Amino acid sequence: MSTFLENQNWRYATKKFDTTKKISNEDLNTIKEAIRLSSSSYGLQPYKVIIVENPELRAKIQPAAWGQSQIVEASHLIIFANETQLNEQDIDNYVTNISATRNIPVEALEGYGSFMKSKILTLPEEAKNNWTAKQTYLALGNLLNAAAELKIDVTPMEGFVPEQINEILGLEKLGLNTSLIATLGYRHEADDTQHYKKVRKSEQELFITL
Repeated sequence: MSTFLENQNWRYATKKFDTTKKISNEDLNTIKEAIRLSSSSYGLQPYKVIIVENPELRAKIQPAAWGQSQIVEASHLIIFANETQLNEQDIDNYVTNISATRNIPVEALEGYGSFMKSKILTLPEEAKNNWTAKQTYLALGNLLNAAAELKIDVTPMEGFVPEQINEILGLEKLGLNTSLIATLGYRHEADDTQHYKKVRKSEQELFITL
């Protein structure tokens, strides 16, 4: 079995973290870079990634996350917040970044910028926000894979009240909305879930070849 698949079998949604163990700055930077390098539609990355270190803030967030203990017990709390006010300037900024990074004249990219605007900015507001939120799941995938390689545990979460977390962190005024949460750290030896066999559909049930 490949190391990648071994890591996927090793990882699970950790229920109880060891509060005495903290992720090193080196490993955290590796995870951050994995998130930064994640794929996204058009490469636009229409979201922010918020690392909440303040224990008082995390205590305030916990009730909004259905009281889940991982919020305060994990080494690190990461919040993926999708942009809710994506506009022409955001796309222009991205085109400028492409130009500078690849040494391509901005004028040569005008068609690509116009294409993105025609496909994204014309979406109804709800559909556009759903689209930006979906991009955060791609970034979460990179986080999960990078963390598993480092033998760092992660609990991805959808169990929270976005409006409450947005209020606590002042995200609405930044044009952001909480779409995903991930807690990172090291499993506690008392977490029995780590010993459970992974339950997934069989290859025959999951895949269709046409």
